[in-house]
Amino acid sequence: MSAISSPCIKICVIDPASKLCQGCGRTLQEIAQWSRLSEAERLAIMATLEERLSPPRDGQAPRRSA
Repeated sequence: MSAISSPCIKICVIDPASKLCQGCGRTLQEIAQWSRLSEAERLAIMATLEERLSPPRDGQAPRRSA
């Protein structure tokens, strides 16, 4: 059995403004459902994490996924 892909870097702190984990960029819902998602679903979420964690370009709070 192979390990599931995960962006977790063991810095598990939820930002109160963005509601995203400051370590990996996932929402609490994504973290809770992670082991039940398909590999394709996990990879699709992981493809958005860098943008989620990037500093805002226009002074607004980082975007959050629905």
